[in-house]
Amino acid sequence: MTQPDLPRCGWAQASPLEMAYHDSEWGVPSHDDSHLFEMLVLEGAQAGLSWRTILNKRAAYRIAYEGFDPERVARFGKRRQAQLLANPGIVRNRLKIAASIDMARAVLDIQSEYGSLAGFVWGFVDGRTVQNRWRDWRDIPVENDASRALGKALKQRGCRFVGPTICYAFMQAVGMVNDHETGCYRHREFVY
Repeated sequence: MTQPDLPRCGWAQASPLEMAYHDSEWGVPSHDDSHLFEMLVLEGAQAGLSWRTILNKRAAYRIAYEGFDPERVARFGKRRQAQLLANPGIVRNRLKIAASIDMARAVLDIQSEYGSLAGFVWGFVDGRTVQNRWRDWRDIPVENDASRALGKALKQRGCRFVGPTICYAFMQAVGMVNDHETGCYRHREFVY
C-alpha cells in the first residue's frame, strides 16, 4: 500500500500511478530476463510520450506481448504485428512494434552468447548498482557513459529505440543506477 506522506523523488509525486510504480519497482535491482526485456520494450515505446502513458498501458502490453517472453515475441510475424497495430491498449506505432520484435530476437542472441540478458546489461555497470547522490530529480543526468555504451552495443545487435537517454531510463528503472533522490525514503534501501 502506497503511503502518500513518505518523502519520495519529486517526479514520483505526479500521480498515484507513478507513486505506486516508484514505491514498488523503480530502482529495484532486477536480474530477471523477462522483466529486463519488458523494460527495454516499454522504455522504447515511451520515446516521445510520458511515462504515465506507458504505465497506463502496461497491463495491455503484458497481454499483447505474452508476458514479455522473448522467445514468443521473436516469432511474431506480419499477422501478429497487424494485430498489435490495431490494439488500442498499447502504443500503436509501426516502428516501435517492429523494434520490439527485433529486440526480442537480439535478446535471444544475447542469452545464447552471455547466458542471460541480465549478465549482458549488468556488465555495463560491473554487476553492481551505481550509487548516485542527487538531491533533486532535476539534477539527474539523462545519460551517462554506461548508457551510451549499452545503447551502442544494442544498436550493433540490430536494436532500435535504444539511444543513450532511453538506455539510462532503463538503467534507472531496473536498478542499475540508484537515482532516488537522497531525501527519498527509497534511496537508502539500495545503497550497498
